[in-house]
Amino acid sequence: MTIEGDPTHPPVALRRSLTVGPLLLYGLAVIVGAGIYVAIASVIGRAGAAAPMSFLFAGIVAALTGLCYAELASRFPEASGAVAYVKQGFGSDRAAQLTGVALTLAVAIAAASIASGAVHYLSLLIGLPPTALISVMVAIFTLLAIAGVRESIGFAAAIGAVEILGLAVAAGVGFLAVPAIDFADMVPSSFTAWQGVAAGAFIAFFAFIGFESLANMAEEAKDPRRTVPYSIVGAILVSTLLYVVVAAALVFAGRGGESPLIDLFQGSHATSFAAVGALAIANGVLVEIMMLARLFYGMARRGQLPAVLGRVHPRTLTPIGATALAGGIVLATALLVPFERLLALANALTLGIFAVVDIALWRIQRREPAGADVFAVPLWVPPAAAAAAIGLIVAQVVL
Repeated sequence: MTIEGDPTHPPVALRRSLTVGPLLLYGLAVIVGAGIYVAIASVIGRAGAAAPMSFLFAGIVAALTGLCYAELASRFPEASGAVAYVKQGFGSDRAAQLTGVALTLAVAIAAASIASGAVHYLSLLIGLPPTALISVMVAIFTLLAIAGVRESIGFAAAIGAVEILGLAVAAGVGFLAVPAIDFADMVPSSFTAWQGVAAGAFIAFFAFIGFESLANMAEEAKDPRRTVPYSIVGAILVSTLLYVVVAAALVFAGRGGESPLIDLFQGSHATSFAAVGALAIANGVLVEIMMLARLFYGMARRGQLPAVLGRVHPRTLTPIGATALAGGIVLATALLVPFERLLALANALTLGIFAVVDIALWRIQRREPAGADVFAVPLWVPPAAAAAAIGLIVAQVVL
């Protein structure tokens, strides 16, 4: 293992091996993987038949901030992601460090909520205590993340394809079970119903968390100024369409309760879908560990964390120390924080970070116009994205 700063052993860099295709599939695996399997019941509980509208609104908020991340990743293709963007936007090391702390909490809580959600599906297949299931899951995915980025990305993308297929099948089953479809049922008809849509959108936003992790892969992407932005935008658009269709199928079929997706199936088919759901949700744990590890690596390279976290193993070309720390934080959070609190905390923290990143881009755009080789968005997008993110937080508090 090389030591950063040692002139006799130059630091090993992360491997640039990712193109648009793998990154797009990885992004879909990140977004689709856990969110809808975990959050769909809560969204339907809040929004009722208008649940598809909640996912649509959440998708619009995600798309606005996704465009901001796309430009920032094109301008500053660094593994530290939001930390680098806040530093560039506000010129403050303290603000960047605070963003790193908040992002660590947000990613750890999101990963912990995903791991806890996976137990709901895994318990139908494996008769082990929840604590054991969570511990084994996090340990396996931490080791996989250490093994290599191509191996990790390849596994996540493969599971992502299974996740998308599972949701497509669920949507088909749901629509086939409906004698007649009336899309007018999805449109709220009262102020109270619109309040439910807004409250549901806050929870639905959890299903989009993860697109920002693509920015953390910039130092492992070929031509990151092009591949990362296109992957972010493409992943959000495809996932939004998929979520709206699946939510519509569920509400038309009259499915709700704690496990609306599983309730579409019976007998062995329900067990098979539970297996798909377990894979889908568990895959999100791997993704969040990888993102958190890249955040630690990038911050260490900037001198904001101990240098040991910025070391890359010469054989695996992964930051082993940063990855092990990320896995440990995720495991501790999943075991210590009750699941009911995890979802709302992950959303609120993430939306707050997104608002700060959006404002950072707005400041950068006003100060430094984008070059010809940069993926650029209109000047109105960053403030609109920040306002939308804050609006969802307010909706949760007020409604």
